[in-house]
Amino acid sequence: MTRVVKIEKTGDPEVLKIENIEIEQPGPDEALIETKAIALNFIDCYHRSGLYPVKLPSGIGLEASGIIKKVGTKVKDLTVGDHVAYVSSPIGAYAEERVMPVNKLVKVPKEIGLEVAATIMTKGLTTHYLLHKTYPVKANDTILYHAAAGGVGQIFCQWAKSIGCKVIGTVGSDEKISIAKKNGCNLVINYSSENFVKKVMDFTNGVGVSVVYDGVGKSTFEDSIACLKTRGMMVSFGNASGPLEKIDVTKYISPKSLFFSRPTLGHYISARKELVEATDKLFEQLKYGKVKIEIYKKYKLAEVIQAHKDLESRKIIGPAIIIP
Repeated sequence: MTRVVKIEKTGDPEVLKIENIEIEQPGPDEALIETKAIALNFIDCYHRSGLYPVKLPSGIGLEASGIIKKVGTKVKDLTVGDHVAYVSSPIGAYAEERVMPVNKLVKVPKEIGLEVAATIMTKGLTTHYLLHKTYPVKANDTILYHAAAGGVGQIFCQWAKSIGCKVIGTVGSDEKISIAKKNGCNLVINYSSENFVKKVMDFTNGVGVSVVYDGVGKSTFEDSIACLKTRGMMVSFGNASGPLEKIDVTKYISPKSLFFSRPTLGHYISARKELVEATDKLFEQLKYGKVKIEIYKKYKLAEVIQAHKDLESRKIIGPAIIIP
Protein backbone atom coordinates (compact mmCIF):
# COMPACT_ATOMS: atom_id res chain seq x y z
CA MET A 1 0.00 0.00 0.00
CA THR A 2 1.10 3.55 -0.66
CA ARG A 3 -0.31 6.89 0.47
CA VAL A 4 -1.58 9.37 -2.12
CA VAL A 5 -3.45 12.68 -1.99
CA LYS A 6 -6.72 12.84 -3.91
CA ILE A 7 -9.63 15.20 -4.50
CA GLU A 8 -13.20 14.05 -5.10
CA LYS A 9 -14.53 17.60 -5.50
CA THR A 10 -12.99 21.01 -6.09
CA GLY A 11 -12.86 23.69 -3.45
CA ASP A 12 -10.81 24.95 -0.50
CA PRO A 13 -7.73 23.09 0.78
CA GLU A 14 -9.94 20.89 2.98
CA VAL A 15 -10.99 18.88 -0.11
CA LEU A 16 -7.50 17.31 -0.12
CA LYS A 17 -7.70 13.75 1.26
CA ILE A 18 -4.96 11.18 1.94
CA GLU A 19 -5.80 7.64 0.83
CA ASN A 20 -4.03 4.28 0.92
CA ILE A 21 -3.98 2.48 -2.44
CA GLU A 22 -2.39 -0.55 -4.05
CA ILE A 23 0.31 0.59 -6.47
CA GLU A 24 0.18 -0.92 -9.95
CA GLN A 25 3.14 -2.50 -11.71
CA PRO A 26 4.87 -0.47 -14.42
CA GLY A 27 3.93 -1.15 -18.04
CA PRO A 28 6.51 -1.77 -20.79
CA ASP A 29 7.38 1.93 -21.19
CA GLU A 30 6.91 2.95 -17.56
CA ALA A 31 8.85 3.08 -14.30
CA LEU A 32 7.84 2.78 -10.65
CA ILE A 33 9.26 5.68 -8.63
CA GLU A 34 9.78 5.99 -4.90
CA THR A 35 9.03 9.66 -4.35
CA LYS A 36 11.60 11.60 -2.33
CA ALA A 37 10.26 15.16 -2.69
CA ILE A 38 7.17 16.83 -4.16
CA ALA A 39 7.12 20.45 -5.27
CA LEU A 40 4.40 22.90 -4.20
CA ASN A 41 3.17 25.00 -7.12
CA PHE A 42 0.33 27.45 -7.63
CA ILE A 43 -1.05 25.27 -10.43
CA ASP A 44 -1.82 22.67 -7.76
CA CYS A 45 -4.14 25.20 -6.14
CA TYR A 46 -5.73 25.94 -9.53
CA HIS A 47 -6.45 22.22 -10.04
CA ARG A 48 -7.76 21.83 -6.50
CA SER A 49 -10.00 24.92 -6.66
CA GLY A 50 -11.38 24.15 -10.11
CA LEU A 51 -9.87 27.19 -11.85
CA TYR A 52 -8.07 24.69 -14.10
CA PRO A 53 -10.60 21.82 -14.41
CA VAL A 54 -9.49 18.20 -13.93
CA LYS A 55 -11.51 15.01 -14.26
CA LEU A 56 -12.70 13.96 -10.79
CA PRO A 57 -11.85 12.06 -8.69
CA SER A 58 -8.23 12.98 -9.25
CA GLY A 59 -4.78 12.94 -7.80
CA ILE A 60 -2.95 16.22 -7.55
CA GLY A 61 0.53 17.53 -8.29
CA LEU A 62 2.65 17.56 -11.42
CA GLU A 63 6.21 17.78 -10.14
CA ALA A 64 8.40 15.53 -8.01
CA SER A 65 11.66 13.65 -7.80
CA GLY A 66 12.58 10.20 -6.66
CA ILE A 67 14.43 6.95 -7.23
CA ILE A 68 13.44 4.29 -9.74
CA LYS A 69 12.39 1.01 -8.08
CA LYS A 70 11.22 -0.94 -11.14
CA VAL A 71 11.27 -0.44 -14.91
CA GLY A 72 9.13 -1.83 -17.71
CA THR A 73 10.35 -4.39 -20.22
CA LYS A 74 10.99 -1.84 -23.00
CA VAL A 75 12.84 0.75 -20.89
CA LYS A 76 16.47 1.16 -21.99
CA ASP A 77 17.68 4.64 -21.01
CA LEU A 78 16.85 4.41 -17.29
CA THR A 79 17.48 1.72 -14.72
CA VAL A 80 16.68 0.79 -11.11
CA GLY A 81 18.42 3.18 -8.72
CA ASP A 82 18.52 6.14 -11.08
CA HIS A 83 17.62 9.54 -9.64
CA VAL A 84 14.86 11.11 -11.72
CA ALA A 85 12.53 14.10 -11.76
CA TYR A 86 9.49 15.13 -13.76
CA VAL A 87 7.08 17.98 -14.31
CA SER A 88 4.12 16.82 -16.34
CA SER A 89 0.88 14.92 -16.50
CA PRO A 90 -0.46 12.47 -15.57
CA ILE A 91 -1.49 14.40 -12.49
CA GLY A 92 -0.74 12.71 -9.17
CA ALA A 93 2.70 13.68 -7.86
CA TYR A 94 1.43 13.91 -4.27
CA ALA A 95 2.19 10.25 -3.57
CA GLU A 96 4.71 8.07 -1.77
CA GLU A 97 5.14 5.95 -4.90
CA ARG A 98 3.78 6.15 -8.41
CA VAL A 99 4.17 4.82 -11.93
CA MET A 100 5.21 7.27 -14.66
CA PRO A 101 5.83 7.03 -18.42
CA VAL A 102 9.60 7.08 -18.87
CA ASN A 103 9.41 9.66 -21.67
CA LYS A 104 8.30 12.18 -19.02
CA LEU A 105 11.28 11.47 -16.73
CA VAL A 106 14.68 13.14 -16.79
CA LYS A 107 17.77 11.78 -15.09
CA VAL A 108 19.06 14.01 -12.31
CA PRO A 109 22.85 14.42 -12.07
CA LYS A 110 24.31 13.13 -8.80
CA GLU A 111 25.66 16.64 -8.06
CA ILE A 112 22.07 17.86 -7.62
CA GLY A 113 20.08 16.74 -4.58
CA LEU A 114 16.63 15.27 -5.10
CA GLU A 115 14.95 17.89 -2.89
CA VAL A 116 16.39 20.65 -5.07
CA ALA A 117 15.54 18.67 -8.22
CA ALA A 118 11.89 18.43 -7.18
CA THR A 119 11.46 22.11 -6.56
CA ILE A 120 13.45 23.30 -9.58
CA MET A 121 11.62 21.54 -12.40
CA THR A 122 8.50 23.68 -12.89
CA LYS A 123 10.14 26.88 -11.76
CA GLY A 124 13.42 26.30 -13.59
CA LEU A 125 11.86 25.10 -16.84
CA THR A 126 9.37 27.98 -16.69
CA THR A 127 12.33 30.34 -16.34
CA HIS A 128 14.04 28.67 -19.29
CA TYR A 129 11.13 29.13 -21.68
CA LEU A 130 10.40 32.66 -20.48
CA LEU A 131 13.98 33.83 -21.00
CA HIS A 132 14.99 31.76 -24.01
CA LYS A 133 11.82 30.88 -25.93
CA THR A 134 8.82 33.17 -25.35
CA TYR A 135 10.96 36.32 -25.44
CA PRO A 136 14.63 35.47 -26.00
CA VAL A 137 16.40 38.09 -23.90
CA LYS A 138 19.78 39.59 -24.70
CA ALA A 139 22.49 41.09 -22.52
CA ASN A 140 21.56 44.65 -21.51
CA ASP A 141 17.82 44.14 -22.12
CA THR A 142 15.85 45.92 -19.40
CA ILE A 143 13.05 43.64 -18.22
CA LEU A 144 10.33 43.71 -15.57
CA TYR A 145 9.40 40.67 -13.50
CA HIS A 146 6.49 40.66 -11.04
CA ALA A 147 6.67 38.74 -7.74
CA ALA A 148 10.46 38.69 -7.86
CA ALA A 149 10.75 37.14 -4.38
CA GLY A 150 8.52 34.17 -5.23
CA GLY A 151 9.56 30.65 -6.16
CA VAL A 152 9.91 31.27 -9.90
CA GLY A 153 11.04 34.85 -9.36
CA GLN A 154 14.11 33.93 -7.33
CA ILE A 155 15.32 31.55 -10.05
CA PHE A 156 14.31 33.86 -12.89
CA CYS A 157 16.17 36.88 -11.52
CA GLN A 158 19.39 34.91 -10.97
CA TRP A 159 19.25 33.41 -14.46
CA ALA A 160 18.40 36.74 -16.15
CA LYS A 161 21.25 38.43 -14.28
CA SER A 162 23.69 35.75 -15.46
CA ILE A 163 22.72 36.60 -19.06
CA GLY A 164 23.44 40.29 -18.43
CA CYS A 165 19.90 41.68 -18.26
CA LYS A 166 18.95 44.71 -16.22
CA VAL A 167 16.24 43.28 -14.02
CA ILE A 168 13.47 45.31 -12.40
CA GLY A 169 11.55 43.23 -9.87
CA THR A 170 8.36 43.95 -7.98
CA VAL A 171 7.39 42.53 -4.59
CA GLY A 172 4.32 42.79 -2.41
CA SER A 173 5.95 43.78 0.89
CA ASP A 174 9.05 45.51 2.21
CA GLU A 175 10.45 42.34 3.79
CA LYS A 176 10.71 40.76 0.34
CA ILE A 177 12.87 43.55 -1.09
CA SER A 178 16.11 42.08 0.24
CA ILE A 179 15.25 38.66 -1.22
CA ALA A 180 14.78 40.14 -4.70
CA LYS A 181 17.99 42.17 -4.45
CA LYS A 182 19.93 39.13 -3.28
CA ASN A 183 18.80 37.25 -6.37
CA GLY A 184 20.00 39.86 -8.84
CA CYS A 185 17.43 42.62 -9.29
CA ASN A 186 18.90 46.01 -10.23
CA LEU A 187 15.78 47.75 -8.95
CA VAL A 188 13.12 46.40 -6.58
CA ILE A 189 9.70 48.04 -6.22
CA ASN A 190 7.04 47.33 -3.60
CA TYR A 191 3.95 47.51 -5.79
CA SER A 192 1.70 47.57 -2.71
CA SER A 193 3.00 50.96 -1.60
CA GLU A 194 4.79 52.45 -4.62
CA ASN A 195 3.76 53.46 -8.14
CA PHE A 196 5.71 50.88 -10.10
CA VAL A 197 4.92 52.49 -13.47
CA LYS A 198 6.59 55.74 -12.40
CA LYS A 199 9.56 53.88 -10.93
CA VAL A 200 10.02 51.82 -14.10
CA MET A 201 9.76 54.83 -16.40
CA ASP A 202 12.22 56.79 -14.25
CA PHE A 203 14.67 53.87 -14.34
CA THR A 204 14.39 53.58 -18.14
CA ASN A 205 14.48 57.36 -18.79
CA GLY A 206 10.91 57.29 -20.05
CA VAL A 207 11.47 54.55 -22.64
CA GLY A 208 9.93 51.57 -20.86
CA VAL A 209 11.01 47.93 -20.72
CA SER A 210 11.39 45.42 -23.53
CA VAL A 211 9.28 42.77 -21.83
CA VAL A 212 7.10 42.31 -18.76
CA TYR A 213 6.85 38.85 -17.22
CA ASP A 214 3.66 38.76 -15.17
CA GLY A 215 2.57 35.80 -13.09
CA VAL A 216 0.39 37.95 -10.82
CA GLY A 217 -2.44 38.52 -13.28
CA LYS A 218 -5.47 40.73 -12.80
CA SER A 219 -4.09 43.34 -10.38
CA THR A 220 -0.94 44.17 -12.36
CA PHE A 221 -2.08 43.91 -16.00
CA GLU A 222 -2.92 47.54 -16.84
CA ASP A 223 0.15 49.02 -15.19
CA SER A 224 2.34 46.35 -16.79
CA ILE A 225 1.12 47.46 -20.22
CA ALA A 226 2.00 51.05 -19.29
CA CYS A 227 5.59 49.99 -18.49
CA LEU A 228 6.28 48.55 -21.93
CA LYS A 229 8.15 50.38 -24.65
CA THR A 230 6.88 50.52 -28.22
CA ARG A 231 6.82 47.01 -29.73
CA GLY A 232 7.45 45.49 -26.31
CA MET A 233 6.01 42.15 -25.20
CA MET A 234 3.58 41.39 -22.40
CA VAL A 235 4.10 37.83 -21.15
CA SER A 236 1.20 36.79 -18.91
CA PHE A 237 1.86 33.37 -17.40
CA GLY A 238 -0.02 33.21 -14.08
CA ASN A 239 -3.09 34.25 -12.08
CA ALA A 240 -1.90 34.78 -8.49
CA SER A 241 -4.25 37.78 -8.05
CA GLY A 242 -7.00 36.35 -10.25
CA PRO A 243 -7.46 35.66 -13.99
CA LEU A 244 -7.33 38.43 -16.57
CA GLU A 245 -10.51 39.96 -17.94
CA LYS A 246 -11.07 39.95 -21.69
CA ILE A 247 -8.35 42.07 -23.27
CA ASP A 248 -9.36 45.13 -25.25
CA VAL A 249 -6.84 45.00 -28.10
CA THR A 250 -7.63 48.52 -29.31
CA LYS A 251 -7.12 49.97 -25.83
CA TYR A 252 -4.10 48.00 -24.62
CA ILE A 253 -2.21 46.50 -27.55
CA SER A 254 -2.59 48.80 -30.55
CA PRO A 255 -1.33 52.13 -29.12
CA LYS A 256 2.28 50.84 -28.86
CA SER A 257 2.11 47.91 -31.33
CA LEU A 258 2.64 45.54 -28.42
CA PHE A 259 2.93 41.77 -28.50
CA PHE A 260 0.97 39.63 -26.04
CA SER A 261 1.68 36.03 -25.09
CA ARG A 262 -0.03 33.63 -22.71
CA PRO A 263 2.51 30.77 -22.58
CA THR A 264 2.17 27.43 -20.84
CA LEU A 265 5.09 25.21 -19.83
CA GLY A 266 3.58 22.11 -21.41
CA HIS A 267 3.74 23.66 -24.87
CA TYR A 268 7.51 24.08 -24.52
CA ILE A 269 8.42 20.60 -23.26
CA SER A 270 5.85 18.33 -24.91
CA ALA A 271 8.51 16.97 -27.28
CA ARG A 272 11.09 14.76 -25.59
CA LYS A 273 13.92 16.59 -27.36
CA GLU A 274 12.76 19.96 -26.01
CA LEU A 275 12.36 18.57 -22.49
CA VAL A 276 15.90 17.18 -22.45
CA GLU A 277 17.36 20.35 -23.98
CA ALA A 278 15.66 22.55 -21.38
CA THR A 279 16.58 20.37 -18.38
CA ASP A 280 20.20 20.15 -19.57
CA LYS A 281 20.35 23.97 -19.61
CA LEU A 282 18.69 24.12 -16.21
CA PHE A 283 20.99 21.59 -14.56
CA GLU A 284 23.96 23.42 -16.07
CA GLN A 285 22.86 26.62 -14.33
CA LEU A 286 22.71 24.74 -11.03
CA LYS A 287 26.01 22.86 -11.42
CA TYR A 288 27.97 26.02 -12.23
CA GLY A 289 26.36 28.05 -9.45
CA LYS A 290 24.63 30.58 -11.70
CA VAL A 291 21.36 29.66 -10.02
CA LYS A 292 21.34 28.74 -6.33
CA ILE A 293 18.36 27.22 -4.58
CA GLU A 294 17.44 27.61 -0.93
CA ILE A 295 14.39 25.58 0.02
CA TYR A 296 12.16 27.84 2.08
CA LYS A 297 10.00 25.23 3.79
CA LYS A 298 9.37 21.49 3.97
CA TYR A 299 6.01 19.88 4.78
CA LYS A 300 5.03 16.31 5.58
CA LEU A 301 2.41 14.65 3.38
CA ALA A 302 0.01 14.80 6.33
CA GLU A 303 0.40 18.61 6.32
CA VAL A 304 -0.81 19.01 2.72
CA ILE A 305 -3.87 21.08 3.68
CA GLN A 306 -1.76 23.57 5.62
CA ALA A 307 0.74 23.67 2.77
CA HIS A 308 -1.98 24.76 0.35
CA LYS A 309 -3.28 27.35 2.81
CA ASP A 310 0.21 28.81 3.20
CA LEU A 311 0.74 28.82 -0.56
CA GLU A 312 -2.50 30.67 -1.32
CA SER A 313 -1.98 33.21 1.45
CA ARG A 314 1.53 33.93 0.09
CA LYS A 315 3.23 32.90 3.32
CA ILE A 316 5.65 30.82 1.25
CA ILE A 317 8.35 33.17 -0.04
CA GLY A 318 10.60 30.64 -1.71
CA PRO A 319 10.71 27.08 -3.04
CA ALA A 320 8.74 24.68 -0.85
CA ILE A 321 8.35 20.91 -0.94
CA ILE A 322 6.39 18.05 0.56
CA ILE A 323 8.39 15.09 1.88
CA PRO A 324 6.28 11.88 1.67
